[in-house]
Amino acid sequence: MESLGAFLKNRRDRVTPERIGLRTYGTARRVPGLRREELAQLAGVSAGYYTRLEQGLADGVSEQVLGALARVLELDSVETAHLHNLARRPPRTVPVEPPEEEPHPRVLALLDALAEATPAIVLGRRGDVLAWNRTGHALFAEHLDFAAPESAGTRPSIPRMFFLDPLTRELHRNWDELARVHVAYLRLTAGRFPGDARLAGLIGELTMHDDRFAALWAGGEVADCTTGDMRLRHPVVGSVGVAYQVWLQPDSPDHRLEVYTPLDGPSGDALAALARRKPVR
Repeated sequence: MESLGAFLKNRRDRVTPERIGLRTYGTARRVPGLRREELAQLAGVSAGYYTRLEQGLADGVSEQVLGALARVLELDSVETAHLHNLARRPPRTVPVEPPEEEPHPRVLALLDALAEATPAIVLGRRGDVLAWNRTGHALFAEHLDFAAPESAGTRPSIPRMFFLDPLTRELHRNWDELARVHVAYLRLTAGRFPGDARLAGLIGELTMHDDRFAALWAGGEVADCTTGDMRLRHPVVGSVGVAYQVWLQPDSPDHRLEVYTPLDGPSGDALAALARRKPVR
């Protein structure tokens, strides 16, 4: 899992003196971005205190200091929220096994109300499939058992499939773009749930078994994942473009209902064809 110090250093390396109008008088620099003392001065804290922050030796950092650091590092709202999550984490967090996730009855009722015309999937905090309708299953994972989400032990993991399942990888024509989104959202989630042993295990597994994931994780991007486009090469209906939208669930805020709508007429026809097909498993 990522530490506050690692995140601060990553973002400090990205902010050049020229970008924020800091004069360096032509002196040689050994860091790609701001020096620790430069960031500390701009944020209004002592260099010693900021150094302790990066080293994980300072407890109880104030909201005011976090706000000043976010301003100097030019963090957006999602990155700022991630910064606050990391700062609130106890210094020695021991991952524990979380309770099994179960979709709330109201989100299942909403999934049923969508029927089969609109592909949809209910996802848990780690991207496990908690439920899906027939068209959502047919669109993304018809090679898996439709009933797999019904048991915690067999639930498909969308991040694991995306990076380690060759069929899922082949399905996505804009795989590289979506890979960045997956990793950035996993980082945001890891900041929110630092004690989730299964999440830590998933990140470790993907880092060990997929070089692209490891490189993206090392890049330090953090972002939310609420809307976007997917370009698919489906083995049955061919080229399909869908827009995804995430509906957050008030009854279970860690869960998301992802709904997929066609980007154009031919994609709508393809989804309609999937909805009409007889289930294969």
